[in-house]
This record gives sequence, structure tokens and C-alpha cells, in this order.
Amino acid sequence: MIILGSGPAALTAAVYTTRGNMNTLVIAGSQYGGQLMLTTEVENYPGFPQGVQGPDLMDMMIKQAERFNAEFIYDDATDVDFKSRPFKVFKGEDVYEGRTIVVATGASARWLGLESEKRLLGRGVSSCATCDGHFFKDKDVLVVGGGDSAMEEALFLSRMVNSIRMIHRRDELRASKIMQDRVVENSKIDFIWDSVVVEILGEQKVSGAVIENVKTAEKTELECDGVFVAIGHKPNTAFLKGKLELDRKGYIKVQDHTKTSVEGVFVGGDVHDYRYRQAVTAAGFGCMAGMDAEKWLEEQAQGDWPRIS
Repeated sequence: MIILGSGPAALTAAVYTTRGNMNTLVIAGSQYGGQLMLTTEVENYPGFPQGVQGPDLMDMMIKQAERFNAEFIYDDATDVDFKSRPFKVFKGEDVYEGRTIVVATGASARWLGLESEKRLLGRGVSSCATCDGHFFKDKDVLVVGGGDSAMEEALFLSRMVNSIRMIHRRDELRASKIMQDRVVENSKIDFIWDSVVVEILGEQKVSGAVIENVKTAEKTELECDGVFVAIGHKPNTAFLKGKLELDRKGYIKVQDHTKTSVEGVFVGGDVHDYRYRQAVTAAGFGCMAGMDAEKWLEEQAQGDWPRIS
């Protein structure tokens, strides 16, 4: 069995398949651990009443999978061949064969591309209000974006923060009408139109941001305690185009909970789930995918199979 990815979905799948005595190879990627590697304190993952650092949580998951003899390769899969079994996964010139595959490569948040954004990530810069909103209780924050995702982030944050200023590069929103109405009616939320964030200010934590009007080029410095970037996510499926059925956004289409368009190839986590995007839901999907792949293997088995090599 081959598992692609190394976030909560992939690692949970690995725990289940290895404990089921399945020979499991995890092609984890060169940047292992998923989006939790970009976070600091995680307070909404069950079992950690005092919270846990995102990278520490991922290291513990990896060690748990290794305890049951999961094998790891810390490099990126570059191509796959799902036309015949055993399935093939390519890493450059290297080829790995598996009787079944779990795809759990996740999704990546779209960022502004600023050096200051990267430096202050997890120190006031976030892409997940559900994950980090609690840390900004009674604070003033910016939300960057104009689509439904940005509206959802702002509405969630409005339950706890003092004020929200939404920064949008256009003079009208792209979000659905119902979401626009909800945001406009919220007294905590104001808009700054035709503007982009060009720098995020602060040393150890966010203290403000510089925005630029795209029509006049005028720059303004705003004080704030946090910046939530809500300009969308991109599923990590570029190498799967033409190999699995994807939706128009590039997410893997799911059939019957975890099945893909190819029999024997299963999916779990943010690579198909663009609604919840939480570590705990990804882990749940990984559990389901691992169990379904294991059951499918048992149904297909004809005698003893050799180890993958």
C-alpha cells in the first residue's frame, strides 16, 4: 500500500493500515507535515487540553506511524500510473508499486507572496479563522479577500474580535449575494476597497499593515493585531490531472465516502474536502480512507503478496 502525503489525513491512514498489518509506504513529500507545519499553537485538536504546537503534533503523528513500521520517503511524487495494477508512483526516475493507493496530499493556502507575511506566519498572520480566531479575542484584525471564503472568515471572526477591516483589490465583492449581505449588515466589519496589502508590520508579532490603493498608488499604514489571508486554497493535485477525476477547482471527486474514479485508489483530507479544512476532519477522512483501502485489499487478495520493493 502506498500513501501519498504526510498531513493528518495521510498519517492517520498510515496508522490504521500498518496496525492492520498492511505493508505501508508513505511518500511524504519534501515539505512534510501539511499546513500544520506553518502554525504555532493548536488548541482545537482533541486530546491536548493545553494546546500543542503544530509541528510537534505532526512529529508525534509520524512517530506513531513509524512505531507500527510505516516506511517513509521524504520526497515528492512527480507522476502516477493508475491504468493497471499494481499501481505505479514515480519520484523522478524512481518507481514504486502498490496494490492500492491512498491520496492525501492536502491543499495549500494561497498567500500574498510577501516576505513579511512569511516571517510573521503564525505570529499574527493566518489563513484559518477557525484555527486561530480565538487568539484574537477583542483584537482588531484585517481580512484580505473578496470571495465566499473571505466572507466566512470575517463572519466567524466577528464573534470574538473587536473590529474587522476587509481589504479587497476591487470595488465590489466576488462572494455570493447572501454572503455579501451578511457581512455588510455586520456592524463589526468595514471595507477598504481597491486596495492590496503590500507589507505586514511587526517584529515578533503583527502590529499593522501597509495597504496600497491600486488606482491611486497611495499607501496607508493601518494598525492591527492580525492579518487573515483568505484568497483561497489550491489542492495539491497537479500531478494527478488526467489520472483521477477532478472537479473544476482541482479537488479530487469522491464517490461513496473515500473512493476515487479509479477502483483501488482512495482519497482523504483537504485534497477533496474544501469545506471544513480542519486537522481533525482530515484525520477522520484519513481513517476512513485507510480502512476502506485495507478492506478493498482483503477482498482482492489472492494468497500471500510479497512486500513492496
